[in-house]
Amino acid sequence: MPEMTVDAALAELAALEDPKMRAANEKRGDDHGMNLSRLRALAKRIKTDHALARELWTTGDTGARLLALLICTPKAFGDDELDAMLRETRAPKVNDWFVNYVAKKTPLAEELRVRWFDDADPTVAAAAWALTTVRVQKDATGLDLSHLLDLIERDLTGAAPRLQWSMNETLANIGIFHLELRARARDIGARLRVLADYPTAPGCTSPFAPIWIDEIVRRREG
Repeated sequence: MPEMTVDAALAELAALEDPKMRAANEKRGDDHGMNLSRLRALAKRIKTDHALARELWTTGDTGARLLALLICTPKAFGDDELDAMLRETRAPKVNDWFVNYVAKKTPLAEELRVRWFDDADPTVAAAAWALTTVRVQKDATGLDLSHLLDLIERDLTGAAPRLQWSMNETLANIGIFHLELRARARDIGARLRVLADYPTAPGCTSPFAPIWIDEIVRRREG
């Protein structure tokens, strides 16, 4: 297909808008009205276009930023650029896609994890904990897992929602992937009871750490 311009991309995004979907999304803090499957189909047509992604991001529009995150090249962003982008990701879906599709994919992930870990902005710190969870799952060499549990035990209950979710994810994954710390991780989750009452759809796993740990361990170990 001919090269997509930013104006053409914005026009296609506008055509995807559905007022009813926007109303539903806005209740969750996401100011867009697009069906995400249709958005992904648009991204698939455009394919990777990092220059266009940069232009779409600068518009500040949530839909445009979601598209940008689907068509960008994560390794083409510098560390300061990624830091600035993260600090602008206030819409939950933009934040989620930025962390999962860009921050976790860049070769700068570990550098950014360290840079963001103690940040005063809970959105930034939450991204660091999300990157920490990847390390817990794949390569915990050099991580002080006991210290991470100390921090979780101290701070999880009072953490801002996005940060709390990410810290809880790290807690559960320490319990899942590190047998020597499983009992402590379960105990912390059981005592703090963070997300214990979170509504969970049938067939889905509760984010309450003790249940999450037990269920995934059961699946992994049979």
